[in-house]
Amino acid sequence: MAENSNKPNGSAANGGSVAASELSLRSQIAADASNAIEVDHIVKKYGDFTAVDDISFAVKDGEIFGLLGPNGAGKSTLIRMMTTLIPITSGTARVAGHDVARDPNAVRRTIGVIPQALTSDLDLTVEENLNIYAKLYDVPAKRRKEAIDELLEMVDLTKWRDAQTKTLSGGMRRRLEIARGLVHSPKIFFLDEPTTGLDPVSRVAVWEMLTNIKAKRQLTILITTHYMDEADRLCNRIAIVDHGKLVALDTPEALKASVPGSNVIEAQFEHAPADWEERLRGLPGVTSVQDESGGMFRVLTDNGSGTTTDLVEMAVVLGVGLKTLTVQNTTLDDVFVHYTGRQLRDELVKAHAFVMPPSPGLRP
Repeated sequence: MAENSNKPNGSAANGGSVAASELSLRSQIAADASNAIEVDHIVKKYGDFTAVDDISFAVKDGEIFGLLGPNGAGKSTLIRMMTTLIPITSGTARVAGHDVARDPNAVRRTIGVIPQALTSDLDLTVEENLNIYAKLYDVPAKRRKEAIDELLEMVDLTKWRDAQTKTLSGGMRRRLEIARGLVHSPKIFFLDEPTTGLDPVSRVAVWEMLTNIKAKRQLTILITTHYMDEADRLCNRIAIVDHGKLVALDTPEALKASVPGSNVIEAQFEHAPADWEERLRGLPGVTSVQDESGGMFRVLTDNGSGTTTDLVEMAVVLGVGLKTLTVQNTTLDDVFVHYTGRQLRDELVKAHAFVMPPSPGLRP
């Protein structure tokens, strides 16, 4: 990808963390003993297909770190390597100070993992699911009861402890999965697409629950997601991954500030001329224009109100119909487009040519 002059404050261009030089990242990782996770030039190949392509980053102790990208970008593959589920082709990963390839058992004892799929046994009760998992991790009997009681209260499932898991809603099952992943008191928590398939209310409930659990447990959390609002709401820092490559890394605020144009205008037109996109680019304050098809255009501008006025006036003069118009601040969607040239939501509807082989279940 060509170097972009409009990087966040942490860019490789000025010595920081976004789309960074590998030398800078290596120095950062080596110098900071407080890193909970360190990934250095990690690669995963399946034959001729490269699922993860030379990625390096570090996750600080106690932060919520997000991997943001479309389905098929390599996020789940990254998590599977870091959690010892699949071998690393090349490069290294250290979790809680342990080398993933050389000491996988030590890594497993320090982490909790919530896969994208719901895996709790439907025929067992809520408490039985937690109890079995605690036994797998050799949690002492006395501590098991204390941990289960505490976690059920934390995820608001105490009154459903004797309910069969198959009677729970999707949101309640996700909360059970989160509690199960914490039953052995891990230091680092991996969550792969934790709110996929949940309704909006359940998604917000999971976000609030994760924030509260992190504060009480002093966890480091790594989360993968293709939901931008989720990454923006939860994460201290976000790494954008596309086609197996790390294309940007910084705080949500810095990433959004890196995109030219502080406002976004989304407008749908009727009977627009062939040169309409070029005309929109020529409006004062406009930094970029994206044709989203169907007469919909996304306009980034430094002056939302001024550009909106000019846009409406131009449409009236040229007889172009204006069906809808909204103005908002820059979002992580705009960040993704800025660094990859494509819309994240467009990628979600494309079938990925490569099918990930099934991974074995995680065991202590």
